[in-house]
Amino acid sequence: MEFSATQIAQLLDGIIEGDASVTVSGLSKIEEGKTGALSFLSNPKYESYIYQTASSICIVDHTFQPSKPLPSTLTLIKVKDSYACFAKLLQLYQASMRKAPGIEQPCFIDPSAKIGKDVFIGAFVYIGASAVIGDGTCIYPNTSIGQNSKVGAQTTIYSGVQIYDNMQIGANCIIHAGVIIGSDGFGFAPNEQGVFDKVPQIGNVIIEDNVEIGANTTIDRATMGSTRIKTGVKIDNLCQIAHNVEIGEHSALAAQVGIAGSAKLGKHVMVGGQTGISGHLHIADGTKIVAQSGIPSSVKQAETLMGTPAIPMNDFKRSHIGFRKLPEMMRELSALRKEINELKAKKS
Repeated sequence: MEFSATQIAQLLDGIIEGDASVTVSGLSKIEEGKTGALSFLSNPKYESYIYQTASSICIVDHTFQPSKPLPSTLTLIKVKDSYACFAKLLQLYQASMRKAPGIEQPCFIDPSAKIGKDVFIGAFVYIGASAVIGDGTCIYPNTSIGQNSKVGAQTTIYSGVQIYDNMQIGANCIIHAGVIIGSDGFGFAPNEQGVFDKVPQIGNVIIEDNVEIGANTTIDRATMGSTRIKTGVKIDNLCQIAHNVEIGEHSALAAQVGIAGSAKLGKHVMVGGQTGISGHLHIADGTKIVAQSGIPSSVKQAETLMGTPAIPMNDFKRSHIGFRKLPEMMRELSALRKEINELKAKKS
């Protein structure tokens, strides 16, 4: 499909500088632009590319003023926030690529399952008894949805996702390939012989609306009650969310984060990659945790934490400066000790 600069500007409430009739049929990074492509410039360090790009249209901030001549073939669309506007276009493009409604064969859908309108179900999908699939949802091949599980409207579930029995997934969610929702929490109790007996995990997982879960992430069912991922949460690839964890609204977790059982994260919490969070603690709304940190205890007020065990980031930086000076300090200490010993020897 082709779109003109006029159509794009109307969609983004932007101002055109250049040929309003020029059309584009694809998207491209500004440094790889080509004729018929739409690009954007948000980061100033990429500005040099706009003076040589072959893209036909570029979205820029309304404050952008070129420091040298632009290509004669380039039309600008000035908007309030170029990055946000380009993201909006990407969302619209992705929506246009959604699978057409239909049910591929072979697949198994239990007769008691309820399937909404305009749903796509790929080949080799399993949908169990009394499951409910909302309107407009896309379920890609080789996915399993257990009995009594519910999936909200306009949700996308990619290939190979495993959703156990009795799970609840909201509307407008995106669940990437290989995600497992509802596997048993890591619950074991040692008996008198020191052998670990399994503690049955009988709860479920509740994922609210507008959540995105990255590939190969696992979210464990609660021992009792629910593991809960609240509205707007974004979880990266390869994360581990343990039983009875709660993640507050609009929080974000980068790749390889691990959260132990019954930890409670507040709203708008940001967690860097490879961070470990201990169980049975609370993290305050708005907390930011730098990558590879370890959180062993509750965080009572919002701050930026770093290190293991994590401390306020500025304290960590000062401590790290001291740590880097340790070899020098040890050499000085050794030299002082030698001088003291020599002085003692002269007195004796």
